[in-house]
Amino acid sequence: MDHSVTEINGVSIVTLNGDVDLESSPVAREVLLAAANKTAVLVDLAGVDYIDSSGIASLVETLQATKSNGRGFGLVQVSETALRVLELARLDKVFAIYPSVEDGIAGET
Repeated sequence: MDHSVTEINGVSIVTLNGDVDLESSPVAREVLLAAANKTAVLVDLAGVDYIDSSGIASLVETLQATKSNGRGFGLVQVSETALRVLELARLDKVFAIYPSVEDGIAGET
């Protein structure tokens, strides 16, 4: 898994690419929680080929951290693969999901 973090209008955009699985989810968790301690967070999942329960757990933990910090959290450009996993877990109803980064920033600021 590769990742990058950019900040736009006080919102951290965490872009994840590749597989978010048991091996890579500790890094994803660390990056996501670091962002959650500073700003609202949007996670760009357009480049995620695979995500397992450990990756989903990292997203849930970050959602909880942003809520406890009074900040926003959302997912943007969710890949088909990731969306299927979110739907199976019924988390597509829990996470704010936006079609683009711009929509996400508008929704979380």
